[in-house]
Amino acid sequence: MRTSETMLGRRALLVGSAALIASGPVSVRARAGTHHADDNAAWIPSEALVQELPRLMRIAGVPGVAIAVVDRGRLAWSRSFGVKNILTRDPVREDTLFEAASMTKPVFAYVVMRLADEKLLDLDKPLARYRRPANLGIDPNIELITARQVLAHSTGLPNWASEPLVTSSAPGSRYTYSGEAFIWLQLVVETIMGMGLGSVMQAKLFDPAGMSHSSFGWDEAIARSVVFGHSEPPEGEQKLPSQPTRELGDRLLRVASKWRKPIASWTYEDSVAAMRETDPKTPPSTHDLLVNSAGGLLMTASDYAKFMVLMMDRPGRADWEISDAARRAMLTPQLEVRGRDISRGLGWELEQSSSGQLFQHSGSNYGIFKTLGVGDARSGRAIVVFTNAANGNALASRIVRQATGIDRLKSLV
Repeated sequence: MRTSETMLGRRALLVGSAALIASGPVSVRARAGTHHADDNAAWIPSEALVQELPRLMRIAGVPGVAIAVVDRGRLAWSRSFGVKNILTRDPVREDTLFEAASMTKPVFAYVVMRLADEKLLDLDKPLARYRRPANLGIDPNIELITARQVLAHSTGLPNWASEPLVTSSAPGSRYTYSGEAFIWLQLVVETIMGMGLGSVMQAKLFDPAGMSHSSFGWDEAIARSVVFGHSEPPEGEQKLPSQPTRELGDRLLRVASKWRKPIASWTYEDSVAAMRETDPKTPPSTHDLLVNSAGGLLMTASDYAKFMVLMMDRPGRADWEISDAARRAMLTPQLEVRGRDISRGLGWELEQSSSGQLFQHSGSNYGIFKTLGVGDARSGRAIVVFTNAANGNALASRIVRQATGIDRLKSLV
């Protein structure tokens, strides 16, 4: 999750909009879902919700939305709404890319589990025995951190840090959400595979899964396709906020061209060298890495739904998929967050809802890109909502609630 500072007045305006969106009228299905959602009902948004969505987007100040739905273990529905950029009015299309933000983490976790299946990586072997990043602090707990703890967010490491990394608790003892831990695991994966993260993801997941609109890179085609982030309701937006990913990507493209090496194939060392070359005065930050396992994935909502299909209960799996044991491990509680009701699996957050266990994740990059994905492995259903505005989390929660009929406990946190 990447964050940015928000002005108080702007925040107050968005909080008011969020309350209106989140607490609006509940559909008939959602009222029933307060107790138990219909196990046979698909999560495809109703025509009434589709018709109402432009109004909700206007109230929430969210210019662009993409939704994709999995039903009975297959991509069943997808739709795009609004615009990529409120000033140019370019429409959101089926192939429009969004910043997946922290929803990147379960995707990366899946590939880590594949490497574990292939005996290339041991989930319980300390990461320091594979690779020691230069930003590690002096802390004996550092020597104990494993990939399993990274994926369960129990390393004790901070989310992001500018100082040498040290733990706040013993690894494995409690929930500590950490982007820094994911970057360390990214370095381990690159070391094991001898290639950059983007190349690993392409070979191990994107290509075999048919996720043709997913990338950790940046080029001119991506720049044209990806949405812009928005911080205010459209009526008041005369100038877009800073676009950190776009600005960094455009800057690094000059280096990629000089090196004749696409950004999507860069290693961590490549990224750091390029950041130093284009901005010698600013020390490179793990938080701002373009090729970033914690939040750097650019993709369509439909591609994310294709990924969520891989998490469903079903007989038989392709040779390139993770084993069913690995899939079940990702969906098994490893660590309680809010008692047994909300816990962490490997890569996923897990919730014990009125209709059974949900696996889910949300994302926020720089406060202007908000995403949400929720799935039910038992029924083979999932819904993905990508947005390009600061208030997108409230709108995404409203869409999910009305489409699924489930009042998620996570909405209280």
